[in-house]
Amino acid sequence: MTHKPQVPFAASVVDTTRRRLLFGASALPVVAGAGLSIGTQSAQASLKTSARIVIAGSGLGGLAIASRLSRELDGAKITIIDRKEIHNYQPGYTLVATGIWPVSKVSDRNADLVPAGVEWVREMVAEFDPEANAVVTDSGKRIEYDYLVVATGLHLDFAQIEGMDVAAIGTHGLGCVYPSPAAAEATWQAMDTLRQKGGRALMTLPATPLKCAGAPLKMTFMLADRLQQAGTRKASTIDFHSALGNIFSVPRINEEVLRRWAELDISVTFNSKLVAVDIGARRATVTSPEGERSEIDYDFIHVVPPMRAPDSVKNSPLSWKEGGFAAGGWLEVDPKTLRHRRFPNVFGIGDINGTAKGKTAATVKKSAPIVAQHLIEVIAGREPSLVFDGYTSCPLLLREGSALLVEFDYENNLTTSLPMIDPLQDSYFAWVMKYRLLKPAYMAVAKGRV
Repeated sequence: MTHKPQVPFAASVVDTTRRRLLFGASALPVVAGAGLSIGTQSAQASLKTSARIVIAGSGLGGLAIASRLSRELDGAKITIIDRKEIHNYQPGYTLVATGIWPVSKVSDRNADLVPAGVEWVREMVAEFDPEANAVVTDSGKRIEYDYLVVATGLHLDFAQIEGMDVAAIGTHGLGCVYPSPAAAEATWQAMDTLRQKGGRALMTLPATPLKCAGAPLKMTFMLADRLQQAGTRKASTIDFHSALGNIFSVPRINEEVLRRWAELDISVTFNSKLVAVDIGARRATVTSPEGERSEIDYDFIHVVPPMRAPDSVKNSPLSWKEGGFAAGGWLEVDPKTLRHRRFPNVFGIGDINGTAKGKTAATVKKSAPIVAQHLIEVIAGREPSLVFDGYTSCPLLLREGSALLVEFDYENNLTTSLPMIDPLQDSYFAWVMKYRLLKPAYMAVAKGRV
């Protein structure tokens, strides 16, 4: 389907300014925003080894590790296991779902990203057997390893929402940015319908850890902006229901967003969990912590599903068995080294890790060099020497042409990459980074160049 933005973009004068800004930004040694830097990888001697390394998953984390190890190890047998043929640039989904990007910009061929010399098994890992140093694919193939990198991503648990049908996204006012490029595009269609006429929008947030926890906030800000642009904001209401006692885990950002939403007349209800949708009737059911159920009629709803580890990890010895991450079946890694706490030849990267922060592309950018270095050190008989601070970033879209550049660590400290950008102030540069600069930087990470 040809993408036709329903709202005109900035005027030519602004476009000229944008081009000048982009030209200047291209000379920067670091592209912050999502913590994605473009630089030159320092040369280093390759370690000779015959180690068998299996990487479960070919998302950004899996590809980044494969690219680095294929360059920095001499003689290793590296195998990626993943069936998917298309690599989706998931940070671009919110741009598609709010009418900013065409859907074609978020999909690339996996074959163009898997490094030369790396074996690609086009199946999925169905079972992890770390006691025997092996994985089993969904066809029954058993693959043994000396070292394992778990990069499976996570599972969108729509089954926890009664009546939810991913195939219906885009119809009856149903939206969800997370499942796929097609779902993001269909979400824009549903949002655009609301934009034209106005009505009641219901935005949701579950209680589980999320990939890109800022996405529900971006969708809310951008919906308000699209309604304002169309002249239908006064004919509309936007209600945000969070299953938690907040809307973002970093207190300063949580407070700032709530302040802005109050100014935008966006109401927030805390401890209200979406448990069911009647798609045809456009009616949602939410529950309180006490179990009280309420029904809410809507014209547009943005469903954010609970998220957990895939069954292959959740049901394996690799998952957390106690503590806060056990319920979701997340991978049990040391948060500072990203090495498994019980199986020392196993590492994790990306969304699958059971850590306090870190389900963004920016986290992968910061952690991929650390995980690769730690794996090399373990192969060489040394202990991991680096420390990951939990760096996470979210260019938080506020409206067309403006964003907040939010960066933080495990301790919720704001960790600004560019001192000229205040993380609590509207930034056109942060918008440009999200809109224009981050995908090239992301692809550089996938190819192990940064």
